[in-house]
Amino acid sequence: MTNPYPHLLSPLDLGPFTVPNRVVMGSMHTGLEDRAKNTGRLAAYFAERARGGVGLIVTGGYAPNRTGWLLPFGAKLTNRFEARRHRTITDAVHAEGGRILLQILHAGRYSYWPLSVSASSIKAPINPFRPRRLTSWGVRRQIRAYVRCARLAQRAGYDGVEIMGGEGYFINQFLAERTNRRTDEWGGSPENRRRLPVEIVRRTREAVGPDFAICFRLSMADLVEGGQRWDEIVALAQEVERAGATLINTDIGWHESRVPTIVTSVPRAAFADVTAELAKHVAIPVAASNRINMPETAEEILARGDTQLISMARPMLADPEWVRKATAGAADEINTCIACNQACLDHAFVNKHVSCLLNPRAGRETELLLAPTRRRKAVAVVGAGPAGLAAAVNLARRGHAVTLFEADDEIGGQFGIARRIPGKEEFAETLRYYRRQLELTKVQVELGTRATADDLIGAYDEVVVATGVTPRVPAIPGIDHPSVLSYPQVVREGAPVGARVAVIGAGGIGVDVSEFLTHDHSPTLDLAEWKREWGVTDPKAAPGALTEPRPSPSPREVFLLQRKPGRIGARLGKTSGWVHRASLQHKKVHEISGVNYERIDDAGLHISFGEDRRDPKVLDVDNVVICAGQEPVRDLVERLTAAGVTTHVIGGADIAAELDAKRAIEQGTRLADRI
Repeated sequence: MTNPYPHLLSPLDLGPFTVPNRVVMGSMHTGLEDRAKNTGRLAAYFAERARGGVGLIVTGGYAPNRTGWLLPFGAKLTNRFEARRHRTITDAVHAEGGRILLQILHAGRYSYWPLSVSASSIKAPINPFRPRRLTSWGVRRQIRAYVRCARLAQRAGYDGVEIMGGEGYFINQFLAERTNRRTDEWGGSPENRRRLPVEIVRRTREAVGPDFAICFRLSMADLVEGGQRWDEIVALAQEVERAGATLINTDIGWHESRVPTIVTSVPRAAFADVTAELAKHVAIPVAASNRINMPETAEEILARGDTQLISMARPMLADPEWVRKATAGAADEINTCIACNQACLDHAFVNKHVSCLLNPRAGRETELLLAPTRRRKAVAVVGAGPAGLAAAVNLARRGHAVTLFEADDEIGGQFGIARRIPGKEEFAETLRYYRRQLELTKVQVELGTRATADDLIGAYDEVVVATGVTPRVPAIPGIDHPSVLSYPQVVREGAPVGARVAVIGAGGIGVDVSEFLTHDHSPTLDLAEWKREWGVTDPKAAPGALTEPRPSPSPREVFLLQRKPGRIGARLGKTSGWVHRASLQHKKVHEISGVNYERIDDAGLHISFGEDRRDPKVLDVDNVVICAGQEPVRDLVERLTAAGVTTHVIGGADIAAELDAKRAIEQGTRLADRI
């Protein structure tokens, strides 16, 4: 068969070893690194990705000493006993033919404990602890810790190390004027600020010899004020190359940056041009990164000759067989990462184990087995939203005979609405994936069919009710006024909406609908427009690659209201919620909290505030869009259970209070594992 992606799937000689393809599984801290008891789970997680064909794996970050901990008692590699435990991981990966690097990550002022250290004593805006400024002797001690960690990684069987030099962590803190106010040999000039990473790479190379890979994760656009200039970044790349680095991996943005870099709304390969420019200045391989999630995008970057490798972290959570499927020319079978962050980064930043919204097995390979069934059953799944799709596909994979009923003419449920929201176009990839999986697993799909209890009783061994939700209609006088629309009418059905709109309900759907109303719609994300909106410029033009944001004006004036007092969107995801809130601010959405909805009439929406209904006012709007929650659709359940049918209720039909695709897909997957 003709190689579908000749550049992506070609081998590359890195010197210490040859990788079979250009795919690097980028570092993703899972939380399993932090406790010895989870070593076996971590080994199974990496082994599954190696078995899926990934050319090179990078672990989550391990601190080289206690001052570099991300969290107290977090992941570190500092002694031979810990190194011996890592053999379980490296042996598992090597048994599958894979290669793996250990990432050395010193958190610096991002360390979430009071004994943190940094270049200068400047507190990070995302951390309550102020770091201690290292003395010159203290800096040298940190370098020795890096070197010791690399030698222990070599002893543990790793094929190399990745030295984390980006994301605003310890090394990056020495590189930028923002965080390095020193005047000694480790600061005061760009050359002195670069001394730390160059010394780490040089000393590490001397310690590990030539047959051990050293990858340097280099911040190519800090996206913060006081960030590095482009000439400094290029000089650093050249100096770490001379010091002995094997390859350079791209890093974009600090954790404290107010520019999104990896959420769904960031266009694919948004920063590949930055990597391509840097790659011109070095002879060693360079990996592009950030929002690259499908083979055609990766192949296009490599075919241009911009870079030699593609680094992807979350796509390997979503589908550990990504490379195998690409090799087979089956890209339509890939469970594409939609960059939602809900089960990966959102988990990581609240100290929960990382998984994946689309693939609940990620990080749970030893417990969620989905093994072939010993007893084949006839199972009806009613509803083809995320919960029903996950249940149907996984039940069929296990060997059950599955019939999927959907009242609508297409699959998707709430995902069918979400994919129409500007910045959430990637959700369409999930529906493409499930359509293909339904074909491959031979699920009998009945679209446009509203299954009744009479259809199901006696015809199936078990029934899965995944009938989802219906929008809740609040008891507001005038709710039946012609100006009132439901969110499905607006987003899915394309109902006309006027120039001034009130959105009732500021949960996730209300925020999504407000984004929908404040954008002109195009089939793809426009990269140039996105950069203008967030103030991202060519790194050669400004330090940190930042300029003044120039968002496009909204085509409508939107009022977003909620009953509860407090900040709009407070319950949105930790790593994506701020992006949605900032986007609404860019579009000048009026955010109003603590509202009483008095009535809707020809004059508009009448509101007041507080228990005493003070400050009554009228919002003169053309339309009112209702996003006031949902009610579960579960009318089948009572009759099925009364008839003695084994019935399972999942997804929105189970809990409709807060729509949660992560919970829905996990419920469907776990149920399929049990039946």
